[in-house]
Amino acid sequence: MALMSVAEALARVAGPVQPLAEEWVPVAEAAGRVLARDLIANRSQPPADMSAMDGYAVRAADIAATPAQLAVIGESAAGRPFAGAVGPGECVRIFTGAVLPEGTDTVVIQENTTRDGGLMATTAPTAALRNVRKAGCDFATGAPGLMAGHRITARDMMLAAAMDHAEIPVARRPRVALVQTGDELVMPGRGSGADSEIVVSNAFGLAAIARAAGAQVMDLGVVRDDLSAIRAAIREAMEAGADVLVSSGGASVGDHDLMAPALKAEQVELEVHKIALRPGKPLMFGRRGAVRVLGLPGNPVSSHVCGLLFLVPLIRALQGDTAPAYRTLPARLGCDMPANDWRMDFMRATLEDDGAGGLVATPLPVQDSSLLSVLAAADALLIREADAPAAAAGAPCRVIPFAD
Repeated sequence: MALMSVAEALARVAGPVQPLAEEWVPVAEAAGRVLARDLIANRSQPPADMSAMDGYAVRAADIAATPAQLAVIGESAAGRPFAGAVGPGECVRIFTGAVLPEGTDTVVIQENTTRDGGLMATTAPTAALRNVRKAGCDFATGAPGLMAGHRITARDMMLAAAMDHAEIPVARRPRVALVQTGDELVMPGRGSGADSEIVVSNAFGLAAIARAAGAQVMDLGVVRDDLSAIRAAIREAMEAGADVLVSSGGASVGDHDLMAPALKAEQVELEVHKIALRPGKPLMFGRRGAVRVLGLPGNPVSSHVCGLLFLVPLIRALQGDTAPAYRTLPARLGCDMPANDWRMDFMRATLEDDGAGGLVATPLPVQDSSLLSVLAAADALLIREADAPAAAAGAPCRVIPFAD
């Protein structure tokens, strides 16, 4: 199978995806979820004309000529509106957030007034609708407030609540099953200390980025390099109702790389196997029915980078996210870069502020795909396109900042 470009692989992985079924959740629990349908306002905000200041609610015509003196006939406070109507020559003491009384159309701020018992005097004319928040000026009943495919933020939760939604419809969380393969792997703190052992790390990073993207994660543990054992793990994920099975390790073509044969034996149709990508060339993607399978490399940096580039967009797409693919930011190179080869490169890099609101991206000096210390020290992935020419320090570039 010929090497596929990163763009084509991403289109296959996260492109033709039908969002998962919707479910309703309390608005207080909606952060990070993706709206399954447009959210319409159930009421207007504000629901009536309201005062934006402390002062007096008046008829603008009564204070067109100043000085003016009006009779104070009552009070309107937030949650305790004035019950009557205001006629010519009258006013009502009003406070911020209170409903404007019937008959009034403006608010004179208290700094521009004097009070003598039941009389209010002002020498500052105030035009109609000054210091007034009109009914529906924020949003009106029936107006769309949040659109389907939008990922809910803390600010969106406030808007949904203000639109009088106790619950909102969101896409079900994708169920992601994780499995790592390798005879050399041991769990942290459980090894013998033998030089032949490697402590498991990939699953922890993949689980974290999957959950951050909105998934539920099932960790199926470590599976030895045995075809029947790997097939059994694949079947376990399918039977557990996984929407996505993610494996780490065994994705290449060596004698002990058994993931591809195991997937094929379990009727997974592979669409992607080997990408023109660094790090992460031996990535696999396939399907069995509605279940999608990502076979990631075993090298920890390759695994994590491929998780960011492909797993996260897939999880987002399954929730109906309208912008599932990874986001990039503009930056400038912090050092000279040689010409790139035929593989698209995602280099671990640090980011610094250039002092003018921009970013400077400098690749770390060692880019080996097994070095977790380099990955942990990085702030972003610096993107170098396939066959990119040499570039000098200060040249424009694109980066994918790490969200965590």
